[in-house]
Amino acid sequence: MKLLRNSTCCRAPQQKYLLYRSCILPIALYGHQLWFYNKAPLSYSIRELNKMQYYAVIWILGTFHMSPSFGIEAITGLIPVKSHLWKLCGRSQLRADSLPTNHIIMLLLDSSPSYTTPHSLSLMHLKPRQWQKIKSHILDIENRYNEIVPSFNPLNKEFNPGQRIMDLFEDHISFHTVKNNNDNSLKAHCLSLDNIALTSLLDSSIALVVMDASIKNWVATLITHIHYRDCPIVKTIHHPINVTSTEAELFAIRCSINQATQLQGLNKIIIVTDSIHSAKKIFDYSSHSHQVYSAAISCELREFFSINNTSIIEFWESLSRCKWFLFTVRSILKPENTSKIHLSCGELHGTSAKRESATVSLTNGKWFFKLQTIKEGTS
Repeated sequence: MKLLRNSTCCRAPQQKYLLYRSCILPIALYGHQLWFYNKAPLSYSIRELNKMQYYAVIWILGTFHMSPSFGIEAITGLIPVKSHLWKLCGRSQLRADSLPTNHIIMLLLDSSPSYTTPHSLSLMHLKPRQWQKIKSHILDIENRYNEIVPSFNPLNKEFNPGQRIMDLFEDHISFHTVKNNNDNSLKAHCLSLDNIALTSLLDSSIALVVMDASIKNWVATLITHIHYRDCPIVKTIHHPINVTSTEAELFAIRCSINQATQLQGLNKIIIVTDSIHSAKKIFDYSSHSHQVYSAAISCELREFFSINNTSIIEFWESLSRCKWFLFTVRSILKPENTSKIHLSCGELHGTSAKRESATVSLTNGKWFFKLQTIKEGTS
């Protein structure tokens, strides 16, 4: 920095900024994985790097030494050094997923592929007490490895033109949304939802699925209720982690369709959700980050439609302002009566759920429930 301060060339601030970002910063942060990791002592290193960047910003802008560091960094277009290190380390940790399976870093991870021979120094050989004491970049990679879920899958056979599910079974899929946001339209839509709910309770070939999803602290809570003729109402709770709201909704739709298609004698599935735009992503064949879910759901629907040519699926929108009774059934079936599981968003395993027998009736425009808890089952 002293040599650059005395230089007579590169007087333009843009050129000074480019020189600092291209030459000085990469050299200063070279090998940051060796010393910048979780729970590492960083006070001295960060203080020296902040001092280096402060002098660099003063040189770029030609300001006084009394200028506030955050202000002149913002004017220059530089982020704080620690934030820059977090960005570089995060990318470095996620880049490990692109390494070949026989790479030494992959062999050191606890979540390495099962068909590879683990290294003698692999994390899977550590004891719980050693896990608490160890601090390294490899451990940070292991902790973030579950965040990596494949999203794009443009070459999947489900997206081949002419073989897509919308090309073959377009008449079997329908969407019903709220046309207007006025009170009359909402009341008419709720009345239509009451009619389909009553029809599903009387018809043994219809399954009504009511689902909802919410996210808090990167942990999603997915609740699905399956109403099928005189069978008990099944409530299932999933907890995917590190997912967006759209991914959580698609995952809930995927789980509900997977459970509904296993019912015998079924030829119509009605899904009621408050996120109809997420359901439409299933049949969006452009390149987007939810293609893995679209391919999985399309594959299950293809099998469902192939068994019976009269099988159909309907997606109904139920806004929270509608206050439809069945959509608030989660307040009746309490979460503490349902066993919860944790699984990553890329997996779909059988889940435990508390089954409750429910007698549902519609009298004078009001829904009535009579519940009786029975033994726990597996769905």
